[in-house]
Amino acid sequence: MQDFHHLSRIAVALLSRLIAVPSLSREESQTADIIETFLKEQGCQPFRKGNNVWVRSFIDARLPVILLNSHHDTVKPVSSWTRNPFEPLIKDGKLYGLGSNDAGASLVSLMMTFLHYKDRQDRPYNLIYAATAEEEITGKGGISLIMDDLGQPDLVIVGEPTQMQMAIAEKGLMVLDCETQGKTGHAARNEGVNAIYPALDDIQWFRTFKFPLVSPVLGEVKMTVSVIHAGYQHNIVPDKCTYVVDVRTNEHYKNTEVLEIIRQHVRYSSVTPRSTHINSSSIPVAHPVIQKGLSMGLGTYGSPTTSDQARIPYTSFKIGPGDSARSHTADEFVYPDEIEKGIAMYIKLLDGLQISKFQDDRTP
Repeated sequence: MQDFHHLSRIAVALLSRLIAVPSLSREESQTADIIETFLKEQGCQPFRKGNNVWVRSFIDARLPVILLNSHHDTVKPVSSWTRNPFEPLIKDGKLYGLGSNDAGASLVSLMMTFLHYKDRQDRPYNLIYAATAEEEITGKGGISLIMDDLGQPDLVIVGEPTQMQMAIAEKGLMVLDCETQGKTGHAARNEGVNAIYPALDDIQWFRTFKFPLVSPVLGEVKMTVSVIHAGYQHNIVPDKCTYVVDVRTNEHYKNTEVLEIIRQHVRYSSVTPRSTHINSSSIPVAHPVIQKGLSMGLGTYGSPTTSDQARIPYTSFKIGPGDSARSHTADEFVYPDEIEKGIAMYIKLLDGLQISKFQDDRTP
């Protein structure tokens, strides 16, 4: 029987070192240094570009490639922390610290999984492990920066806190800046064109429209008007109304398709997307890795939150120790036991896994 407890002790110690060093998005150089040095100490020859660090273990170029990926950047700590977010502390069976849950536990668990397999010649696939940056801001200096360097993986396991359940689909995200134009006038007289009123008609459409294709895993496309601004003085008719719409897409639609439908229906507002690149993604339930997970008793679900999976144009799914509900919260923590179980589950999932090279089911 494998000594997963030994791997877990190494993982928890490494995670504690990472927590102690601030690694806000675009400021992850010190944690990248720690990861790079640690991998070298384990006999690896890591590559680095910016604050992204990756390492390969290839047996035969003809074999399929599995990429293990998670991120080492964090959000800024919220003001309600009751302890130092950069001081790792194990108390009452919990490891506290910023990034411990999102996604430090997955980061170190996947690293231990890679180290477990790196010298084994009996596996039917090549392995890459990548610790990447700027995930929390979907930055250009993150995994997008090194996708060409990583090649064309046939399967990507994205480490995020999912309670070691398999997120087989993930909603896409598109943020829209909308604006209606009017004409100023005095509110006491019948003057001007109030930009709020036509904006309300379009907002009502965003509120009530239903996209016809509903996902059995992710549900319907969801549109939420989340910010609105108009006017600056009570007695002046506002000549402009701006509002923001948060759009969460399912795997049936590309973001560009949803945008086109919106523009066809919205009558009075200009609609400008901040980005159309964060598309939904999914993996077929029939894929061997999902079938393997199901045979292990793991569950499947659709994730409403986005991750670097949206930046990976290959077959992928999300799984990792920890709980998404703890992410971005005060006094963030992970249970060390979750890390040990995570390592064991990752290794069991990969043990003897047979996948095809260049699958046809990649999500574009």
